[in-house]
Order: sequence, then structure tokens, then C-alpha cells
Amino acid sequence: MKASVLLKSSLLTSLFLVSSCATTKFSENVSQNNYSTLEAGKIYVFTMKDGSKKQKMLFRNVQGDNLVGTAGKKDSTEVIIPKSNVVSAKDKSKSNVTTGAVIIGAAAAAAIVISASRAD
Repeated sequence: MKASVLLKSSLLTSLFLVSSCATTKFSENVSQNNYSTLEAGKIYVFTMKDGSKKQKMLFRNVQGDNLVGTAGKKDSTEVIIPKSNVVSAKDKSKSNVTTGAVIIGAAAAAAIVISASRAD
């Protein structure tokens, strides 16, 4: 009984972890990348190809070979990132929601394990 409950709770936790991916990865061939998945008005963290510091940006639109946005909701400084320098884009709002879901799922799995161990 304990092994069965433990297995079910670990599967539940791993399901939450797998579903928590909120990162869009881009290939080196810029023409093959689908930048239409980026939504205007959302905050993204872009990982750069050259290994420089990650760039946080409130995405606005795609202009030619550049991704254009502002530094944040309150900071209207324009940020321009060349598409060719982007490896991935992480949606901050999705990652915050899924982090919360993972924590709740892990707590539920722990509660199942604890209640099953007390039942025996």
C-alpha cells in the first residue's frame, strides 16, 4: 500500500514539473523560428546566444530582424534585441503561475504520503 501511494504521489509531482515548462527555444537559423508565439504586453526573459546577461523585456513587437519592447511596465526605456542573438524566451507570467502549481502539487503529494503512512 505504501509503495502504491508513494508511486502515485511521485507521478503526480512529476506531472506538475513536466507541465511547468514556459520557455520557448529558438534555433540558430532565424528564418525557421516562429516569433509569433511571443505575445505583446507580456514580460519575457531572453537568454542570449553569446552568454551575456539575460535580458528582461516587456515585449511589444517584431521589427525586421529585431525584437522590440520596453525595460518594464513602469520603465519605458526602449529595448531592442537582435533575433540572431536570442536562444530562448521565458514567459515570466506563465512561469510564476506554474511555480505556484508545482508547489501546490508537491504539497498535495506530501499530504497523500503522510495520510497513507498514518493509515497503516
